[in-house]
Amino acid sequence: MAERLVMAVDVGTGSARAGLFDAAGALLARADHPIVMNRPDAHHAEHQSEDIWRAVCRAVRGALDRAAVSGSAVAAIAFDATCSLVVRDGAGAPLSVNRAGAPDWDTIVWLDHRALAEADACTATGHPVLDHSGRVMSPEMQMPKLMWLKRHLPGQWAKAQKIFDLADFLSWRACGSLARSRCTLTAKWNYLSHAQPGWQDDFLGMIGLADLKARAGLTEETRPVGAALGTLTAQAAQELGLETHCRVAAGMIDAYAGALGVLGRHAGDPAELERRLAMIAGTSSCLVAFSRAPKPLFGFWGPYYEAGFPGSWLIEGGQSVAGALLDHLVRSHAAGGTPDAGTHARIIARIQALRAVEGPQLASRLHILPDFHGNRAPLADPHALGVISGLDLDSSFDALCRIYWRACVAIALGIRHVLATLTDKGYRVDVLHITGGHVRNPLLMELYGDVTGCPIVVPETHDAVLLGTAMVAAVGAGFYPGLGEAGAGMAPPERLHHPNPAMKPIYDRDFEKFLLMQRHRAELERV
Repeated sequence: MAERLVMAVDVGTGSARAGLFDAAGALLARADHPIVMNRPDAHHAEHQSEDIWRAVCRAVRGALDRAAVSGSAVAAIAFDATCSLVVRDGAGAPLSVNRAGAPDWDTIVWLDHRALAEADACTATGHPVLDHSGRVMSPEMQMPKLMWLKRHLPGQWAKAQKIFDLADFLSWRACGSLARSRCTLTAKWNYLSHAQPGWQDDFLGMIGLADLKARAGLTEETRPVGAALGTLTAQAAQELGLETHCRVAAGMIDAYAGALGVLGRHAGDPAELERRLAMIAGTSSCLVAFSRAPKPLFGFWGPYYEAGFPGSWLIEGGQSVAGALLDHLVRSHAAGGTPDAGTHARIIARIQALRAVEGPQLASRLHILPDFHGNRAPLADPHALGVISGLDLDSSFDALCRIYWRACVAIALGIRHVLATLTDKGYRVDVLHITGGHVRNPLLMELYGDVTGCPIVVPETHDAVLLGTAMVAAVGAGFYPGLGEAGAGMAPPERLHHPNPAMKPIYDRDFEKFLLMQRHRAELERV
């Protein structure tokens, strides 16, 4: 077993997870540890990068302990993470991004929407870089966040010399390399990996960030996903419980790691890969498609060259809230409470009982637009709001169950809207590969197939995001020459679920009403 294992680390919104894998993709052990988040108001969300690093170290050590394996057996480590923004000074010390100056909160979380005005200003430039951001800038991207930091905290901006996407921060913390992943910069920093030069200096000047490269410590070149950046520093090795021979591979955005995990087996067949859509479904939902040629779409992020598989263009759509919407409805309803696993299970069981009695007519007059945190795709409207139509005075538990059920339908209808837009613009997607927390929600899994009409493929793995990152680490370790080979060699078995054709007329009508509600919402906004 000597040096034939890899460690994958996935940092999400609420925790860091580590998985120990062998070269064939088998998960030997995993562990996780929570991370803290500060929410000073509805639009601001902040992490502490040192807290994240400590959580990573505890998770890695936990995975090693559970597998009863020495750290010396780990040949490489790779990180995926949310597209959160980490700000450091010249000495590498944290710089607060908190509006009130609270120390140690040096990371703007991906879901933070403080930079709405800055995002709108980016959109207003009409610069060609926006052709690779759906022609609309999202406040979840890094440029608006960086603009906000410079405008609102100029003292901190003046001190900054190292600014990272979270995955790149973790690589730097592990091996000391300032090299940046092609995935993170292309997908979140408006870097054009298909162009020379990749940084568009005129765009940076338009948005007041002409000094960005100096402030962030950026270079003109990026490293492909899986490239070895170096080996662990002595300090990082000691903190992680690994050895200094362990290589650090260039990482990626967490959702794209999930796309590798579920679609890796098809990477060697570009035509087959184009038929398949990866859906990473959790707090939010991310849908990832690949193509051999760039196909820009309004409201979709990308196309990004080599943000995932080499030689492929990646495009992303999704929902800013999915599981988070269900949590919100449970938390805010009089009959709800804490939206933990037990509460969700109790609601789902009652919904199934109600469906057994009422059938497709359950809450059929209740309609929901799920855009409670904006619409990421295909409308690309971060200002969009959610809508619930058809409420009465019932505040019972059954009333909550009806709202929950129709919210699940609405989430699935939103996914159908994304798929329909992709199809209309030349993508040939007809199979949906799903991973993430929604796999454990039987309502959503049924609806994703029945509402979209697509066969659903579920990988038989505990965590496809970790598996995708393990593939990246395996390339960094030299176990495979590239991601295509790693994807084929480490792919898990799969389960196939076919949609119920009898439900098609019902959900076709729901989809018509869904689109009608969007038009009505737009009309109300214009009045």
